[in-house]
Amino acid sequence: MLTRRTVLGAFGAAVGAPRLAGAQERYPARPIRMLVAFPAGGSADINARIVAQQLAIELGGSVVIENRGGAGGNLGAIAAAQAAPDGYTFFYATSAIALARSVYRNPGFVPERDFVPVSLTATIPLVLVASKSVPANNAQEFLAWLKANPQAANYASSGKGALLHLAAELFLTETGTKATHVPYRGSAPAVNDLLGNSVHFMFLPVNEIASHIQSGSLKAIAVTHSDRVPQLPDVPTVREGFGLTSMDIGAWQGLALPAHTPAPVIERISTALAKTLRAPDTVKRLTETGSIILGGSAEDYRKYIAAEAERWAKVCRDAGISPE
Repeated sequence: MLTRRTVLGAFGAAVGAPRLAGAQERYPARPIRMLVAFPAGGSADINARIVAQQLAIELGGSVVIENRGGAGGNLGAIAAAQAAPDGYTFFYATSAIALARSVYRNPGFVPERDFVPVSLTATIPLVLVASKSVPANNAQEFLAWLKANPQAANYASSGKGALLHLAAELFLTETGTKATHVPYRGSAPAVNDLLGNSVHFMFLPVNEIASHIQSGSLKAIAVTHSDRVPQLPDVPTVREGFGLTSMDIGAWQGLALPAHTPAPVIERISTALAKTLRAPDTVKRLTETGSIILGGSAEDYRKYIAAEAERWAKVCRDAGISPE
């Protein structure tokens, strides 16, 4: 169980936070670890490494990625929440922290209690992709196939309650269609079965699936963003293809710190992150992966998480997904 922390103000305000030992200590005086709650190679890990590289330059130190995958992102979040609030543990948080309470009875952390928000970093639109076994090449054909095969159609996800699962549930609700959920332990095995025609469709981040789409191994039906994405300029948005305005979905990410991190350190990190997200090389590399840079204030981030938590809690209720 987590040690309870009392945090003044919304989402872990740093009032009354302890000072760093040694008022004159240079920060950072040793390597910083950035916890990523998913395995190496995934969309969050890819972007975390891009951000960490430039952030280290801006801070004048080193930032080392530590992957703590498991339990839908909960293990990494718990490790970050329990870390010493000394500025030497960063948490590269994802949408998983907003979904946790709708999926798990006791995820082991409370975002507004256990973390201090720094800023959103980026979001990655999802793509609705279909296997080559599906006799559809566009939104209209795909929808017609779904409606004609409510018992046979199935879709994959990276796990029950994950963003990729809930995105599909929202899509099915909004289109009035049905399909059987086939959960996997991570997106990699799900993609393998999608390529092998064992499952019919799924939602995936652009940067994880663009190469398979461009090679013709999978069919891209629509992207979950208000605008088309540069990596897939010929793929319509869900607004264009299905007429849905409720499907603007992204695998969003941001930087958070353990509650009680000293205010001067938070300010230093916040300034460095803002510069990082404006750095030409960072902008270029994130954009090339299909990411959309967000940035913004700590308060923007706090409100974003709260809104996302409310949004996906409703999706879970509507889909009959109960916390386990």
